Amino acid sequence: MKYTSVFGALVIFMAGCSSAPTDSVEDHESQTKKVLIVTGIDYPGHKWKETTPVLAKAIAADKRLSVTITEEPNDLRADTLADYDVIVLHFMDWEVSDPGPEARANLERVVKSGKGLVLVHFACGAFQEWPEFGELAGRAWDPKLRGHDPHGKFTVRITDNTHPAMNAMTQFETVDELYTCLAGKTPIKVLAQARSKVDGKDYPMAFVLDYGKGRVFHSVLGHDIQALANPHVGRLFRNACVWTAGLTPVSANLN
Repeated sequence: MKYTSVFGALVIFMAGCSSAPTDSVEDHESQTKKVLIVTGIDYPGHKWKETTPVLAKAIAADKRLSVTITEEPNDLRADTLADYDVIVLHFMDWEVSDPGPEARANLERVVKSGKGLVLVHFACGAFQEWPEFGELAGRAWDPKLRGHDPHGKFTVRITDNTHPAMNAMTQFETVDELYTCLAGKTPIKVLAQARSKVDGKDYPMAFVLDYGKGRVFHSVLGHDIQALANPHVGRLFRNACVWTAGLTPVSANLN
């Protein structure tokens, strides 16, 4: 598996950013959990080479999370996938075949065994050739539906502030794509939603479900650097990894 340590991947990016957070969560829980971000292919409008370091930095702000990046979605086939506590899908099989039956079965088996799964933005379309993907993801991209509102500002409202993944989260504004293209009937718990300016309907922006013994967190936010650099969105995905890993989210200001 061709992995990149988050620290090596972020050297160039972090050089132009503010200094690392000084707040620490090490006193809350000492156990480190391993997070694997799977990226490497997406719709051309989604610049994964630019967004992945931003996502990784936001997650790694919680020092209990050790983040690794792979740019090979086919690594989902590897036996070592089970070594990770959380798998973050940050890819979409645009004009290529998805990682295939072996990767599907492996991902399904690993999550069912009790590992966490987090889906970011267009990862809702990561396995277009796998009809059962919607059961794992909770909802999946349906190309027959309207894709999203025009890129712009909208408000994300928290619909369940008691859920651990919503720890310290409050209503916020973001500049992103408000997805209206998810379909599926799998029972989910919606944690955040936004109202479309096009049709006036509310659409889920973040939701969770159980899959076997595993926890799944799915958010369609994160179109570009601006969207993922929003501190609220960063906290959202950090909370997602903490919760799906079985840790307790903390209220320390890590933005």
